[in-house]
Amino acid sequence: MDVLRPPLIRIGGRVYRKNLIQEQPFPHEEEEDFCAGPGECADEPCNAFVVEETERGFQSRLEVPSPLYKYIIGKKGETKKRLETETRTSISIPKPGVEGEIVITGQQRSGVVSARTRLEVLLDSFRRRQPFTHFLSLPLNQPAIQQNFLHFKDEVLQKCSKDHGVSSSLFQNPAKLHLTIGTLVLLNEQEIQRACDLLQRCKEDFVDQITGGQPLTVEVAGVEYMNDDPAMTDVLYAKVHMKDGSDRLQMLADQLVERFVASGLMLKEWDRVKLHATVMNTLFRKDPTEERNNTMPGKSSFKEREAFNGQNILKLFENFHFGEVQLDSVHLSQRFSSDASGYYATSGQLCFS
Repeated sequence: MDVLRPPLIRIGGRVYRKNLIQEQPFPHEEEEDFCAGPGECADEPCNAFVVEETERGFQSRLEVPSPLYKYIIGKKGETKKRLETETRTSISIPKPGVEGEIVITGQQRSGVVSARTRLEVLLDSFRRRQPFTHFLSLPLNQPAIQQNFLHFKDEVLQKCSKDHGVSSSLFQNPAKLHLTIGTLVLLNEQEIQRACDLLQRCKEDFVDQITGGQPLTVEVAGVEYMNDDPAMTDVLYAKVHMKDGSDRLQMLADQLVERFVASGLMLKEWDRVKLHATVMNTLFRKDPTEERNNTMPGKSSFKEREAFNGQNILKLFENFHFGEVQLDSVHLSQRFSSDASGYYATSGQLCFS
């Protein structure tokens, strides 16, 4: 780490520096040190969050999803004890699995502010490590698209099955063809509801203006790869563009991401959303020598991704036409799920018309 250029962490519109520390690593470590010294609050505007004055001093309340409690507590309670000692505060955490507020209390306002700031930085760090649970999607699983996709799959297997790594297990489930706008980590029902409410506000604020209250007609045609070497491909995707040649779909996706990032529900990864529909992915590959019952989020039942040679596929199917689609809604889709149609189960959706 460059001492003169420490990493910056952005939380709720504020920017924090991650201080250089000497860490003592141990197996299964579940905490990080982000700090300022006891009671310090020089870098934190004390009106950035609510600190209430009480008869016994000061307190601040922080809503935290229950799956993140363990990171505040730390191994054998060490993280919580250290924060309380260094900031001269007391931190009350609900019982495991019980949703509620974490309450920070202390005699000095500066200590409560310091503890709150450090908790937010710590939680943001661990939230970034969680596998995503939901994603904003545009379904592309209309019957005609599914039929053409299956035709594409058959032809690829007929013509390119001898190419390294190409197998039927790499192909997307046709019922789950979609465009991903952005991924989210939603750890309780309250966060899911926040995302649903924000989606509806987006409709009122800008979606209706972009779509005109009508479905967007898009064409799905051509294939492209994600990485730098087509001979070592991990993801092959179908390209998508507006039938009328406009950039309305790109505008819609970019503005949705911008709004969700600003709300803190989504992390910004790219300047623009890459509009693509995954058709082949090495994460789908099945290893017959391993058990396939592992459904834990973020876990994979194979040890390493095995790339495939996509050179012939790209050459032979460069302009393959999957069809036209009428996009009429954005879904808040649940990862690792299916509804009655075979598509991802939906926690909420925004309809264009």
